Amino acid sequence: MTRTILILLLLIAVTESFAGTIQGTIKEKKDGAIIPFASVLIKGTTNGTTANSKGQYQLNLEPGNYTLLCQHVGHKSVEKKITVTKASQTIDFELEDQQYDLKEVVVNTKGEDPAYAIIRNAIKKRSDYENELDKFQCNVYIKGQLQLRDYPKKFLGQKVDFEDGDTSKRKMIFLSETIARYTRDGDNKRKTEVLSTRVSGQSDGFGFSSPQIISFYENNVALGRGLNPRGFVSPIANGALNFYKYKFEGTFFENGREINRIKVIPKRKYEPLFSGYINIMEGDWRIHSTKLMILKEQQMQFLDTLTIEQLYVPAGNNWVIKNQVIYPAGKFFTFDFFGSFVQIYDQFDLSPKLKPDFFDATVLKFVDSSNKRPKAYWDSIRPVPLLELEAKDYKKKDSLELVQKDPKYLDSLDRKANKVSLTGILLTGESFIKRKRKESFSLPPILDWVNYNVVEGWVFNAAPSWDKRFTENGREELTIQPTIRYGTGNRHWNGYLRLNYNFGKKYFKNINVAAGSRVFQFNNANPILPRFNTLATLSRAENFMKLYEAGFATAAYSTGLGKGASFFTNAQFQDRRPLENLANPISWRKGKPDNFTPNYPVDLPGATQITRHQALSITAGITWQPGARYVEFPERKVNVGSRYPTFNLSLTQGIPNVLGSDVQYTKWRFGISDNINMNLGGRLNYRVQMGGFLNKYKVFLPDYQHIAGNQTIFSSDFLNRFQLAPYYRFSNTASFYTQAHVEYHLNGLLTNKIPLFKKLNWFFVTGANSFLTADKQYNEVFFSVENIFKIIRVDFMQGFESGGNKYSGVRLSFSGLLAGSNE
Repeated sequence: MTRTILILLLLIAVTESFAGTIQGTIKEKKDGAIIPFASVLIKGTTNGTTANSKGQYQLNLEPGNYTLLCQHVGHKSVEKKITVTKASQTIDFELEDQQYDLKEVVVNTKGEDPAYAIIRNAIKKRSDYENELDKFQCNVYIKGQLQLRDYPKKFLGQKVDFEDGDTSKRKMIFLSETIARYTRDGDNKRKTEVLSTRVSGQSDGFGFSSPQIISFYENNVALGRGLNPRGFVSPIANGALNFYKYKFEGTFFENGREINRIKVIPKRKYEPLFSGYINIMEGDWRIHSTKLMILKEQQMQFLDTLTIEQLYVPAGNNWVIKNQVIYPAGKFFTFDFFGSFVQIYDQFDLSPKLKPDFFDATVLKFVDSSNKRPKAYWDSIRPVPLLELEAKDYKKKDSLELVQKDPKYLDSLDRKANKVSLTGILLTGESFIKRKRKESFSLPPILDWVNYNVVEGWVFNAAPSWDKRFTENGREELTIQPTIRYGTGNRHWNGYLRLNYNFGKKYFKNINVAAGSRVFQFNNANPILPRFNTLATLSRAENFMKLYEAGFATAAYSTGLGKGASFFTNAQFQDRRPLENLANPISWRKGKPDNFTPNYPVDLPGATQITRHQALSITAGITWQPGARYVEFPERKVNVGSRYPTFNLSLTQGIPNVLGSDVQYTKWRFGISDNINMNLGGRLNYRVQMGGFLNKYKVFLPDYQHIAGNQTIFSSDFLNRFQLAPYYRFSNTASFYTQAHVEYHLNGLLTNKIPLFKKLNWFFVTGANSFLTADKQYNEVFFSVENIFKIIRVDFMQGFESGGNKYSGVRLSFSGLLAGSNE
């Protein structure tokens, strides 16, 4: 590897010895103001560079004669003829504001602005240009940075400390650069090969490395589900005239081509729309350049503004994107931030010769040592000069990273991080870190330590964990977790030990083993959290949680197989023993009779308490998502999903007469799930599952097929849970059952028309859940409001059971804030 880097450095040195450096600054002619991110091209090619945010550019050229073309949206382009030698030269540019000719503007007899005719022509040609470059390859330089303008001293009770010794409010919090090769063939074949990448202060980091050409030729412009899951309507979409108003602001000429400047104006607020300017070429109606903005009132979340600037240049008979700059800005929980993400496209090959197997499941690949390039490499290849602030940030954070690896510094960080806080003890848990050893010791919050149930009384359940990383990226990791449990009511101890080992280089691998004595819910998937059962027991005298005790041992293994597939298997033995309610369980329900029921699933008709027995079972299964795509790092592959559904199949065998096992059965399960993006129409999520017992010679209650019910006001896991169903009423040993969950997230559709909702950015959800066997049927329908203060969802539910039983209720969820241990 060292030899390869030395050869690379020698090649760079040789190249530089025969090249001349052209550098300069780009400013406004009228007042000398800096013009950020202007493009400097070699005329007649797509080769060139882009200035930084201070208007500084740099270009290395072989000796010879060239014509440089300087362009920026909203300015007249300027050409300069130069002769390049081995000596460095300074070539500055002064650009004038673009003057727009309005002499020939003619308003038609209907009083329509001329912009509409231009936009209609652009819409007609949209589909032609959307996939015009069906096959090409190019180089991309990406630089992203985020800065803070202001931030609070404390957040969620914790001091905000960036551990950089700088107490100023304005600071760089992220800086990354990437050089990549981007290849496309058709609409679905795309691949990015990252040749080099770096992150300030992270010598092993992989930067913002996946180029995204924002195409306004697409009807729906996707900018990430976080900003708006519906996407945004392009100003030249097929139905754009229903969403936008347009104003013709004149024409200008560039390289003999007439270009129309059109102002884009949303017709309505609270629609996912752009505002700003789009420049359309006369005659062929292509996009020449854009400066479009999204505001918060355009249903954008997490940001206040997002500006997109683009410039296209000719490449043969086609036009290709040359540079794209995205400017995000916003406030999030009093953190005031802004930034820029620059993408420069260069060296287009419109007829690349690709190997037959070039396009595979990998869509983003980091070549070996791509994040290990030396500073000299970056100084020689970077097309956009660093700002002084950026250069200082690299130097400071890279030096700080070295300091932070010093054992003494690590010890000081550990002492600081390992301080105990009341918030940590009560709500979030505490972690104690040993960075030198790559070890940590964690304690769960008190909320997970103490609970109450009518079988054990007050339960003290301590489950600390010790974690050891064997690699920097955590790919190989061992976790050991002992659990000690004591019930004050039955005066009984339980305890077990769990070991979890993650490893595997190319694909993930996991081994999990556990053994000891434990209290189980009859549904081993733990449908009710202890803290919710505690609330129901103490305040309503309802003991939803049904428990038994077992000495047990289990071993599980899972691994990725590639091509979207993974495999898992586990074996488990339980020596099951019944538990009974305490004689006098506690209830805070005054003046009303207790509702406590026996400690077995009384909701299940015919159910009785189990007798002591043993159970040995083995489960194996496979999960597969066709067309899965991968991000390939030098040492591992990560599945990032696909546009196809996910399928899973499992088989469980109860094994008799081994280790005294009393069970004998075979059951199977098959499922399919998907999230379907309908763009402006919202998103449809579904999960369908079916299964049954192939044989059931001897089956006990814990081995039944259980559905996930819910009898508390809190909800979660919407695509796997029935939100009103009693926990065990529909448990069964049927030879065939099916259940389905469907959710339609409108994501702002309809609510953007309602006066209150359109300002709040609250969204509607509707859907249904269904369960069916040969003799039982249960259905739920619901209407929900989500995205309340970004984290709250409220569901209004109605359930119907065959036989006439009806259920109704309201459910709340808090985006994981109420999640906790299921023990």
